[in-house]
Amino acid sequence: MHHTGDMWRALQNATLPCKRDGLLFIAIYNDQGDISRRWTVIKRLYNLAPRPAKFVIVIGVGAYFLSKRLIVRAMRFDNPFTRPPQQAARGMSWFHDIVDWAGGYPFEVARPEQIFDFFRARGFNLMRLNTVRNHACNEFVFLRDR
Repeated sequence: MHHTGDMWRALQNATLPCKRDGLLFIAIYNDQGDISRRWTVIKRLYNLAPRPAKFVIVIGVGAYFLSKRLIVRAMRFDNPFTRPPQQAARGMSWFHDIVDWAGGYPFEVARPEQIFDFFRARGFNLMRLNTVRNHACNEFVFLRDR
């Protein structure tokens, strides 16, 4: 839904097949303010760029994530060159994961309270919430009560 270009309409459409007492599971990118706006610009540039420039953007994004991972994992005394289990489970190579991140546009984000308020106004109660502090997705489980 966060890659449709009209996330709020997509979220509204997701409510349509959900009957009373039905569960709705969604994951929406966490809005981090200026950081999210910068990623939106990078993703948009990637999609507008010619092929050679796309490669340069992917290399830059990859270098950013790799350096960040090297520092964090080294501080934890973990091997910085292995993929964390949750990333390995995605089924994509590291390179394709970076291309997927760099090119994932449209890219829309929301704060958890925006999602909560949106669904509460449509007769859903929040049953479970898993929030993140980075550019990943917040995960929500809602129960439709009306």
